[in-house]
Amino acid sequence: MDHQLIRDIKTALAWSGPSSSHSRFLRGTLPNPELCPRVLTPTRFLDLIMRRSLVSPQIRCVQNESELHPNSLLQMNTTRRGQVTPMVDMRRLAQLMQSGCTVVLDAVNHFDSTLEVACRAFQWWLRAPVQANAYLTTGDAAGFSLHWDDHDVIVVQLAGDKDWEIRGPSRSSPMYRDAAPNVEPPEEIVWSGVVKSGDVLHIPRGHWHRANRAGRSDGFSLHATFGFTNRTGVDWLAWLADQSRREEVFREDLNRQENDQNEHQREHETLIIAASRLLTSYPPAHYVASVAHATSPGRHVSTAGVFGPPSAVVCVTDFPPRIEARGDTATVTTTEKRIIFTRKAVSALELLLSGDPVRLDYVSSEAGVDGERLGEILVREGICAELTPELFSGYIGLTTDDKF
Repeated sequence: MDHQLIRDIKTALAWSGPSSSHSRFLRGTLPNPELCPRVLTPTRFLDLIMRRSLVSPQIRCVQNESELHPNSLLQMNTTRRGQVTPMVDMRRLAQLMQSGCTVVLDAVNHFDSTLEVACRAFQWWLRAPVQANAYLTTGDAAGFSLHWDDHDVIVVQLAGDKDWEIRGPSRSSPMYRDAAPNVEPPEEIVWSGVVKSGDVLHIPRGHWHRANRAGRSDGFSLHATFGFTNRTGVDWLAWLADQSRREEVFREDLNRQENDQNEHQREHETLIIAASRLLTSYPPAHYVASVAHATSPGRHVSTAGVFGPPSAVVCVTDFPPRIEARGDTATVTTTEKRIIFTRKAVSALELLLSGDPVRLDYVSSEAGVDGERLGEILVREGICAELTPELFSGYIGLTTDDKF
């Protein structure tokens, strides 16, 4: 998928991906800052909040480095039939913004097609699950206190400005559930300064940071964070524990009779041998290749042909599908599917699975095969989605449009 935001972030950070970062803090500026309002604006952010039923902690409001009680922001709307729906009290939110606050909406990509597409483009690039959160800060609000995250974050400043302070990690590769506490930030500041519209930061896991607008009586800041979690050896071992349930030897009770040392020794040796076999049978590479199967399929509109066959489609898999041509066949493999086509479909499949929207008649004319039939199969299998106007709006001006 050729997505302009991802392309510009790569340029801004001079970064090809996590494997080349070596857990370093990076910062830069998008070559095209005018792209920012296309991603999200403050008023569109507020409109997203207004039109949806939201509850804490997905929607949060922070003042003076403290999170406000949900009742400070939410109200219960009751219909005439007695149905109660939690909604953001927009008048109360306006008052909070006037006095200075930070409003946070987690997983905003679930509500907005532009950020949904951006997260998918990030996933195709980073090969890791990605979630977008949005932060709107007004006045001189301080935001969150100095803290660290258990995942990497790419920050894109979309509007306004904000002061940031970045410190290094105080514990190497810390985790949310860890063997030791990680509560004391280091004294040394890696970087501090003002982040303006178009600026980009990469904050690795464990780096302490905070952002605020202290000292500013007016103005605002809007930024999006794209958080991604890389797999660790601990994740592999936890996954191995689940695989061990397949074998009876691991499901059996441990012998607690202390007077039978020989039985204890035999049991321990049996378990150690079985565990060693498990380690070699399921190496880390096997885990990394398999873990994506656990991801939930994306949610997309399917008209089921009620309004006629789709005229255009787009690939919506979490990660790029593989196309392998051998002999007279071409195999498409995703995290959940493996489908075999004839080899002559390869050029058409490359268009359909590029991650960019494509018209099916364009596929037919360019590849010389029945694009409509191929598109129908890929949509039915959940690899592609029919391109509704609402979904297409997330691609306009951000991906290549030569197929339209």
